[in-house]
Formats: sequence, C-alpha cells, structure tokens
Amino acid sequence: MAPARKSKAHQPSPPSRTLVLDNGAYTIKAGYVAGDVVDEPRVIPNCIARDRNKKVYIASDLEKCTDFSEVTFRRPVEKGFTVNWEAEKEIWEHEFFDDKAPQPCDPSETRLLLTEPSNSLPVLQINCDQMVFEEFGFASYYRAIGPSLNSYHDVQGILRTPREPGTVAQLPVEILLLIDTGYSHTTITPILQGRPIHPAIRRLDVGGKLLTNYLTRLLSLRHYDMRNEIYIVNEMKEAACYMSLDFKGDLERAWKGTRGERRETYLNGGGIAKDYVLPDFHTRTKGIVQEFDPQRTSKARKLAGESSEDVLTLRNERFTVPELLFHPSDIGIRQPGIADLVMQSLRVLPIGLWPALLSNIIVVGGSSLFDGFVERLQKEIVRLAPDECFVRVARPENPITSTWLGGANLAKHEHIEKLSVTKQEYEEFGAAWVARKFSAGLES
Repeated sequence: MAPARKSKAHQPSPPSRTLVLDNGAYTIKAGYVAGDVVDEPRVIPNCIARDRNKKVYIASDLEKCTDFSEVTFRRPVEKGFTVNWEAEKEIWEHEFFDDKAPQPCDPSETRLLLTEPSNSLPVLQINCDQMVFEEFGFASYYRAIGPSLNSYHDVQGILRTPREPGTVAQLPVEILLLIDTGYSHTTITPILQGRPIHPAIRRLDVGGKLLTNYLTRLLSLRHYDMRNEIYIVNEMKEAACYMSLDFKGDLERAWKGTRGERRETYLNGGGIAKDYVLPDFHTRTKGIVQEFDPQRTSKARKLAGESSEDVLTLRNERFTVPELLFHPSDIGIRQPGIADLVMQSLRVLPIGLWPALLSNIIVVGGSSLFDGFVERLQKEIVRLAPDECFVRVARPENPITSTWLGGANLAKHEHIEKLSVTKQEYEEFGAAWVARKFSAGLES
C-alpha cells in the first residue's frame, strides 16, 4: 500500500501588527500599525554617540546628553546604505528588543516593513534579509524602496488640488515625481503606479551631512575652530540657513567691499546678517539666532566685561551653504544640481509622461526644510521645463516622517500581503528567491 502523501505545510496566519521602520542615515522613524490603528512615529537618532567624558549614548539616549561639545558619532548608515550591522543591531536592540525598550517588539508575531535606498547593492540586500530573519526572527518582512512609499499618500491633498468634497484618494497614486533630500544624498525618483522607474532615478551626493561639513569649514576659517563641534554646527545650519531666491542680489548685499572699504549694507547687515549665540551648556543647551547687532561683538564691550557670550555673525554662509543643492560645482563636485537632475531624469522617459510628472512633484527629507527651498526649486524647474508644462512643487506638512506615513498606509493596504515574505518562505526558498520577489513587486 502506497504511503499517504504529506499534506502541504500549513501557512501561518499573517501577523497582527506591522513595525514600520524608515531606517534613515540621520534618524530612524519607527512606529506600529495594527489594523487601522496607526501609532505616532518616533524619530530616533540613528547613531551611537560618545561625549568628551567617554560616556556612551545609544540612539534615543542622546536626549539625556547635556553637553554636546566635542561629541563624536558612530553611524551605521554611510552614503545611504546600511554598512555597519554591528552598530545597527545594537541600536535596534536598544529601541525594540531590550527589556526596557521604548517600543517593545516581539518579532515572532510582527511583520517588518523596512525602507532601503534605490539601486542598493545585492550583497547589502542579502545581508539585510539575513539579519531580519536569522538574527531578529521577524514573522514576515517587506523591504521597500523608501521614495516609492510616498505614493501611498493623498498626493493631491498635499498639492492642494481642488476636489469634490468626500473624494477618496486612490492608493497608490498613478504618477509622482519624488525628490528626497536627506542626510547622505538627494534622489530624484519618478514613480508610476507605486513603482519606481529605475532607469530614470538620479542621485546627487549632496545632503545634510555635506552641507554641515561645508559650514564647519567656513566657520573654522572665518571665526572659531569648529571642526570638533559638528553637532552644534548642524543645529546652527538648521536654525539660520535659508535658500536664496536671488542669489546674486543676496551675495551683493552681504559683500564687505574691496580692501579697506566697509559698505553700508555690510555694516548694517543688509537684512542678511544674523548673530548666533553659541550654547555654553550651563545656562543654554541650544544656540539662539538673534538679529544682527554691530555692537554685540565689539572689542570695547568684551574688554569692559559686558559681553560674556560667544557670538558668531553669519553673513553669506546663511545662503551659500544650501546653494550647493542647486550648484554643487561651487565646491568642485562634478554633478548637476537638483533642477538639472530632474530634467535628466525626465529625458530618459517618454515625453508623454512629462506633464504629469512635472505637475506632481513632492519633496521630502530634512534638507527640504530650508526656508525658500520649495519656491526656489519650482523657479529653477520652471526655467528648464518646456513652456507648455505646468510645474507644481509641494512639501508635506512633515517631510521627515512623510516616507514613514506612506509606509504606514501601505501596511494597512491589501497590497502588503502580496508583497511581504514570511520567515517560512525565506527558509524554504532562500535569499535569492526573496530578492527576486521584492524586485518583482506586485507582478510576482
């Protein structure tokens, strides 16, 4: 008698909740989605820091640090890619798996939705998949290209398109041009039906990190040596820098003049100069931007003991640093700026897609928060785009958590069941099959 055929392995029921992780180079955005209940995302520093007293702070512990002078950082993400899983594992365990974790997680009952950058190397993807299933043991997992998650937003709501009351947005949106300008780099990603068009993706190696380093260099040449004060300089950049809408005009107003000359606009600040009061970490833990006062830093006041504050006067640094996003060649980077890269990306695509992409441009990422960034980007693209194309550029209310919120919407969407891979499937079919399934997307 023939032996009874073994029944097909029982498929486990899908996990009851999803941990959505936007694993950025500067911060991790993390939160849970259970059914239709979406947690408020936590923004966690993606780093291990050590202060001058050799005390170590892991991720969210950084908020306990009271003196950021000479703090050094170890970051697991370099140039947008997770290259140090030893450090990343320590951060994840501290935030999600330790006994006192702020967001406790049982991976055996949780699906993980994790972001990755465009055009990641296969060896890095396989390494990531192994960590998720073999090291942490998540029940189910989907590795998504970060920019594409923004297609699960109500994009027309962000662009403030007039609509009939009660209109429900169809997700994912049909077409979108996503510009993500973050800590490591800036990417331009055309998205069609929720999927990135890979041949048209363009990358600019200018992000928040490079801008901070450039500002550090300028301040060290003109004022104090700030090379060991990267954290303070980064705060200064976020508080005081802006994107100029008239670069030549602002440069003229900030110009001192020829040797021996002191132009009127230079002496009174020309509406550009600002004073930045540095933190002393005793009475102030954060710097303060104040209106320019020519008398504040005068030698007479300091000699009289009237001024004990360390003040930096910021002039053209305020707008020449963010300008690198549009003209990286200013410091010798042989790459086009954001607006030129947008046009490069479009030239790869059929011209019939141009009007829809140019009228649906969304910018996300921390570097998009500079005052005037959206207006300047729209102005530059209008100058380069065909006259018959209508250009619309918008930024979500919170561009830092925008990708995470798109991921949360995907976690509630029916697509997540088709896209994700279970631990059982990983063990049965292997890493190569998982990579093919993720690259195929909904077509698999």
